[in-house]
Amino acid sequence: MQTASSCIGIRRFRFVACAPVFLLAPLGLSQLACGSKKTDSKPAPEANTQPGLFTLPPDQMAHLKISSVAKASWGVAIHTTGTVDWDQDHTTQAITQVNGPITRILVDVGTPVKKDEPLLYVSSPDVANAIAAYRKARNREQFTKRIVDRMKEMLDHGVVAVKDYESSVADYNDATTDVQNSLQPLRIFGITAQEIDQAEKQGTAISTELAVRSPIAGVIVQKLISPGMLIEAGQTVCFQISDVSTVWVQGHIFDRDLPSVRNGDAVEETNPSFNRIFHGTISYIGSFVDRNTRTTPVRIVTGNPGALLKKDMFVDAVIRTSRRDNILVVPVAAVLRDDKNEPIVYVQAEPGKFAQRPVTIGPQQNGMVEIASGLREGESVVADGSLFLQFANAIQ
Repeated sequence: MQTASSCIGIRRFRFVACAPVFLLAPLGLSQLACGSKKTDSKPAPEANTQPGLFTLPPDQMAHLKISSVAKASWGVAIHTTGTVDWDQDHTTQAITQVNGPITRILVDVGTPVKKDEPLLYVSSPDVANAIAAYRKARNREQFTKRIVDRMKEMLDHGVVAVKDYESSVADYNDATTDVQNSLQPLRIFGITAQEIDQAEKQGTAISTELAVRSPIAGVIVQKLISPGMLIEAGQTVCFQISDVSTVWVQGHIFDRDLPSVRNGDAVEETNPSFNRIFHGTISYIGSFVDRNTRTTPVRIVTGNPGALLKKDMFVDAVIRTSRRDNILVVPVAAVLRDDKNEPIVYVQAEPGKFAQRPVTIGPQQNGMVEIASGLREGESVVADGSLFLQFANAIQ
């Protein structure tokens, strides 16, 4: 009985000791569990992996589209947005040069005007005084001219001395100078040559009304006065006038695009409201960075056919810079961002095996983006499906 019990105990001990063998066998640890000393079994071969690479199962490769890094030649296109403004080189203010109340207003906002066209009339004693002074100067000039003519005739007959003739000539020259001086206020007031000729007529009533005329041809874009308003010479702005056949578009350029932008570059501008393209030219590149947008301002002088573009309207702009050759490009979809917001791509080192690689990118055009550094021509990168690959990489 003892022998049998001993055998049973031994059997139970061996069973318990060897029980884990069946659980550990799938993990390749059965020899260690049973204390086996066999040395002829060979370890399982390790997977052939490369540092930095990860493998995608063949059934998941259908999610990807592989594209090659290629060289291209293109005119660099820089995309930005802009705000329409009046062309300040062809926009001015209408300011009167006399004091007095407004008697008549002839135009309103939106009215097209020609150069020197009357905009309003002001009643002012300054005008009457200036015309009266001009009339007096003209009278004296004509009077001294007749004296000079008589003195010359008398001098020829030896009736008067030479010094008397010369004195009359001096008086005439002074009178002529007074006429020119009296004309200056009339010209400053904007009185036309026809009105000056009318002012020379003696015995006619002197009008106290003065026309404020348009300094340029354009459109009234602002009206800043009202009927009967008292205006001050050189101070009160009556109207803002702009030639709206051209406008300025104030754009913004990021630092990475600044080296490619030059004065004179052609620009194409669009607005969703119009089924057309507006054409402009860069005329100014700022020398500072806007503290709010962290961009450099640029000014685009733009043709405005039909005056469709209005002040403060938004437009999308594409700046066409000089042509560049032999630049490396990949599809825009191939470029992702890592957790530090740096651009990366996935390169296919072998079929089904991929590596993540940081790159430096440049401008975009027609769905392609320039690769300034990080890739070589002919390398294969993941285009469509790169986001899926980034997710799969994170799981592994």
